[in-house]
Amino acid sequence: MNLKSVSPSPFNRRSFLNRFGAGLGGVALAELLSSKAVAAPSPDRGLLGATHFAPKAKRIIYLFMSGAPSQLDLFDHKPLLNQRNGEQLPDSVRGGQRLTGMSGNQSSIPLVGSPFKFTPHGRSGTMFSELLPHTAGIADDLCVVRSMFTEAINHGPGVTFLQTGTQIAGRPSFGAWLSYGLGQENANLPSFVVLITKGKGGQPLGAHLWGSGFLPTKHQGVLFRAAKDPVLYLGNPAGVSEDSRRLLLDRLRELHEHQFAGTPDAEIQSRIDNYEMAFRMQSSIPDATDVSSEPAHVLENYGPDVKTPGTFAANCLLARRLAERGVRFIQLYHQDWDHHGGLPGALPKICKETDQPAAALVRDLKARGLLDDTLVVWGGEFGRTNYCQGKISANFGRDHHPRCFSVWLAGGGVKAGTTYGETCEFGYNIAADGVSVHDLQTTLLHQLGIDHERLTYKFQGRRYRLTDVHGELVKGLIS
Repeated sequence: MNLKSVSPSPFNRRSFLNRFGAGLGGVALAELLSSKAVAAPSPDRGLLGATHFAPKAKRIIYLFMSGAPSQLDLFDHKPLLNQRNGEQLPDSVRGGQRLTGMSGNQSSIPLVGSPFKFTPHGRSGTMFSELLPHTAGIADDLCVVRSMFTEAINHGPGVTFLQTGTQIAGRPSFGAWLSYGLGQENANLPSFVVLITKGKGGQPLGAHLWGSGFLPTKHQGVLFRAAKDPVLYLGNPAGVSEDSRRLLLDRLRELHEHQFAGTPDAEIQSRIDNYEMAFRMQSSIPDATDVSSEPAHVLENYGPDVKTPGTFAANCLLARRLAERGVRFIQLYHQDWDHHGGLPGALPKICKETDQPAAALVRDLKARGLLDDTLVVWGGEFGRTNYCQGKISANFGRDHHPRCFSVWLAGGGVKAGTTYGETCEFGYNIAADGVSVHDLQTTLLHQLGIDHERLTYKFQGRRYRLTDVHGELVKGLIS
């Protein structure tokens, strides 16, 4: 018998498994798509289906102050720096810690006190700078964390670390992890929305900060613009009706089904989901972004900039509207906090842009009964030094300082009207109750009912999570 003349079987093991798996996947996909065609879509419940334990919060609004606000001029009052203004930073305080290349070669490292007055506020007497009168007015709703620390000393890695749990770009962002784990509350809106204050400078913000990394792409953040069409390419071109668009999507869906039958790839399903979401957003987004129905007193609370699209005030109001419509994670970015020089003039200006809207957001959520299950976070990527970058002058600035910085939290089951952690009298090192970036992420996930060690995704042979192999729950932050 001539073995070379025998044709190989077309149904080898690999072929059989591929076709069998594709057949089951095709049946499931067809069922899913056919149900979408005849019934209103149901919200995606995510990987978990249910939380690991009872959640205190349903969503997060993250107010990210890109550039690193000076905690010593806003939240962490250090009278000793004013008393010893101009003196050298003691070696015993610095402890040989690394400095950036911008101040590491200075022959003199002079301490510099804050030019701004601090006063106590709220029942707890929490100290706030005079630059934050509106934030000080909600002191009893806030938990101010003064003992944050990070591993990053430069902006790019620092922002990436807070947003993705690693300093290296490319991993899934916080919002993407939540979308993957918990899914959507509202089937007609994305679970993760990004809002950036327009017209700001400073360090650039890349799409990797709200990307999905190795998670399916349907979990990436949707960037809203300050324009007539908040989402690019969402509207139909001139002359294309809604019925025509629906017909196009139906035919496109059939092509994707055909592709999936031969290549069962999860990204094909993500592509279908994204097209369907875009179609539904054509009606849901205009409703969510139309603030014309907002009462005059609400607009007034957010300040004079609220009527200008793309301002921080307008984005805070939009964040509240998205929260009440079930968006899971709403990320706001406000740049220009990087004050290596000119701090006495620049810091009051940027605080004026952000102080009233941020406080109004918390008050607005509280008035509507949403603060209890909405977790609001305010903070940057690291802190600023207690010494002057360059020579002391009326226009002094502060360098990057990863060893300690401040953030505040509100709502979502955190301990309101409190402060947590303590820095040394020089404001250079943590004296008690340090909170790492991964600790903060662990605690935020916990408030949404998620065990950070159990929200994982297998990629390239390893199971990844937002907190990597770190993170401890900070019980002192939660009620």
